[in-house]
Amino acid sequence: MPQQPNLPQNTPRPPPFSLWWLWLILFALIVGGLVAGGNQGRNAPDVIPYSQFQSLLDKNQIENVVVSGDTIEGTLKTKLPDGKTEFTTQTVPQDLATQLANHGVTYAAAPSGSGYGVILSWIIPPILFVGIWILAMRWTGAGAGGLGNLMQVGRSRAKLAAETGVTTTFADVAGVDEAKEELHEIVDFLKRPKEFGRLGAHIPRGILLVGPPGTGKTLLARAVAGEAGVPFFSTNGAEFVEMFVGVGAARVRDLFEKARKSAPCIIFIDELDALGRARNAGPAMGQDEKEQTLNQLLAEMDGFDRANTPIMVLAATNRPEIMDPALLRAGRFDRQVLVDRPDRKGRIEILRLHLKDKQYAPDIRLEDLASMTPGFTGADIANLCNEAAVLATRRGAQAIEMADFSEAIERIIAGLQKRSRILIPKERRTVAYHEMGHALVALAIPGSDPVEKVSIIPRGIGALGYTLQHPTEDRFLMSRQELLDKMAVLLGGRAAEMLVNPDVSTGAADDLAKATDLARGIVLRYGMDPRLGPVAWDADQGSQFLGPQSVFPKPRRFSEETAREIDVAVRGYVEAAQKRALAILSENRAALEEGAQALLEHETLLGRDIPRPKPVALAAE
Repeated sequence: MPQQPNLPQNTPRPPPFSLWWLWLILFALIVGGLVAGGNQGRNAPDVIPYSQFQSLLDKNQIENVVVSGDTIEGTLKTKLPDGKTEFTTQTVPQDLATQLANHGVTYAAAPSGSGYGVILSWIIPPILFVGIWILAMRWTGAGAGGLGNLMQVGRSRAKLAAETGVTTTFADVAGVDEAKEELHEIVDFLKRPKEFGRLGAHIPRGILLVGPPGTGKTLLARAVAGEAGVPFFSTNGAEFVEMFVGVGAARVRDLFEKARKSAPCIIFIDELDALGRARNAGPAMGQDEKEQTLNQLLAEMDGFDRANTPIMVLAATNRPEIMDPALLRAGRFDRQVLVDRPDRKGRIEILRLHLKDKQYAPDIRLEDLASMTPGFTGADIANLCNEAAVLATRRGAQAIEMADFSEAIERIIAGLQKRSRILIPKERRTVAYHEMGHALVALAIPGSDPVEKVSIIPRGIGALGYTLQHPTEDRFLMSRQELLDKMAVLLGGRAAEMLVNPDVSTGAADDLAKATDLARGIVLRYGMDPRLGPVAWDADQGSQFLGPQSVFPKPRRFSEETAREIDVAVRGYVEAAQKRALAILSENRAALEEGAQALLEHETLLGRDIPRPKPVALAAE
């Protein structure tokens, strides 16, 4: 028997009994009933009252009758006024008929409905009810998990991409060369399994893509689908979790059953942390629906029938620290591929990829744009290019210019301008001194990131002004002195406010929080405080990869005496940074006044327009 071709699983198939067939049958029954009733009305004999029948019978005017239950049909010897001789009537109980006749009352019984009408009266209401119920179920089942999908809740919602259905390739991915090399090998495994298996190697069972949000994990998975040329099942970890008990496990089974029929193939599970969170990690103990789903996934990935089944499980997450260890062990996810933020070279490649279909000025250098976007992910760079194109289009330009990219970067970092937010003169003056304090301290400390722009135009939700610094190169390590310098720059705004008015404002709240976090890192995590020694008092915080491991507080691992020493040390570092910033600005009070007045006049100053402070070399405490 010839084998039937495998149809894509996501191809819509009409139900075996569509709703429009139901309405068609109902319409035919109604029309048939109306037609039959009309014909019956035209050919039916005259209905006469039973009292008239009794009178005709007494006058010997009836030729023959047929009695059927309460109905009497017959033929008259003479014609009725309409020319018919056939008649029908409904009998009335004899005693009642006699009483009515004695009083001269015309009496008749109500005729019963026709057989066809009785049938329709019993059939049409149930059909109407079923039709309305099916329609309502479809409406409520339009969303995920609706009641209309009640009969299919155990079906997997994974989308199957045909071998030619995905056009994304590795040429569309940039900035993550190491991850691409790892996945290139997986594609070769799927394309040439015999060549890779000649020495006994077997295809990895699972690969976990790990990295911050927006770095291109899902894009890499689509590229694998486009390169491999095998069926590609795509789903999301949240789609396995439902309100019904056992549905998640059933969907996992259904997904792997479909994959076995299409092997060799790839299963991609995005946001795996929604499904693979560590069991019993929180205060709620016991077996719940998510644990059943996770257990089923563990069994499917390491079952007895997986040994010789070429199914590759590809997953992505940005929270590997909360994943269940049983899911991450070798044999399930054999490899963990880091998809990290791109470096300067990677940002240049991503910029070139996203600007290839855009018109930009020839004097724009991608190297300069890459230097202005440290820490940007691939998604951030794509958003940057789109925002710059929108800004250039809005002002009617023929090409995107560097000013458009600068404005787009400021939008992404600080938010939209709020020119409608009117500050009172006192607040505006305070913001000007605050931002100029940041800028002058940064310019006075050697090695600080250069200041590109200072503005007192409100942006975003709470920023009344901002100082924009761009590092000249990517940094992965920072020394103790560099951390102290960064704290001094953060507290430069508060120091400037203190010089102008001892009654400081709340504008430095975010700066204080960041400076305190740096001080706590020096003391607690990096072991840089000479008084507390090279001890990591908060080692768990340093081991976090992409986010917090738990929302619940962990027990403290040091004594009350050590806690007091830590608090004193943190406060000492913050106070020392503030004193350092005050000393720098006191030595450059004239530059502070000049810069603040220029800000009040122009609202925005570029780095070259800021007054140059005197370098002040102070020993950091």
